Amino acid sequence: MITSPIAEVLVRQDERACYINLNRPERKNALSLAMYAALADVIIAANADVNVRVLVLAGTDDFFTSGNDLLDFMNDPVIRDDHPVVRFMRALQDSEKPVVAIVRGHAIGIGTTLLLHCDLVYVASDARLQLPFVNLGLCPEYASSYLLPRLLGHQKAAELFLLGKAFSGADAAQLGLVTAAVPWDELTVYAKEKIAALVAQPPAAVKRTKALLKQTNRVSVEAALQAEFSGFVEGLHSEECKESVTAFFEKRAPDFSGF
Repeated sequence: MITSPIAEVLVRQDERACYINLNRPERKNALSLAMYAALADVIIAANADVNVRVLVLAGTDDFFTSGNDLLDFMNDPVIRDDHPVVRFMRALQDSEKPVVAIVRGHAIGIGTTLLLHCDLVYVASDARLQLPFVNLGLCPEYASSYLLPRLLGHQKAAELFLLGKAFSGADAAQLGLVTAAVPWDELTVYAKEKIAALVAQPPAAVKRTKALLKQTNRVSVEAALQAEFSGFVEGLHSEECKESVTAFFEKRAPDFSGF
């Protein structure tokens, strides 16, 4: 039986699928370091469990995740192999079993970039995705600077990154960023049908096929991760980031006119 060490990450198994739900609604499912650590542990455990064929990531009805808990992250900004964020990234990236994401509400920052490492992504048509890294004085992460242009082309990816505006689940599907967008009240049934079909597939063939699909990108993804880690750390220590975070907590618009 796979369990979560914290209440903010819920785990249940159903018909050989392991459902992993973010459960911090009072903070819009903002990801704390403890949540990252728990997610990494659960993903690794699910990959080792012979009774699990599919992993499913989801949030609550209103939020997938609002991204990093900024205050928590700023308290431990040193990127290293055993950092909870890095452990989570590696666990999801290296999952041998297919990962399905079900997205309702807001998916901000890593809430969008982690979708690039899932195999099937089903979103509510009115979901709100966003890549606001530049807005925060930071740079893209989780190899999104490599993966997103490959999916969308340079100019579309540049617009999403450089302007950092929110876009809908329907827009994401039209761009090819997600597998499908369906109405909010139809999403659960739609996704469960796809998950059931995936569970019924021959598991070894599924794993081999996933490995082949990811093989050609592995070296480039790793290179992008390393470059982004360096850029992200540089951004975290910048005056632009300090202004962005200060403005966020003071509930005002940041002022970059002096930079």
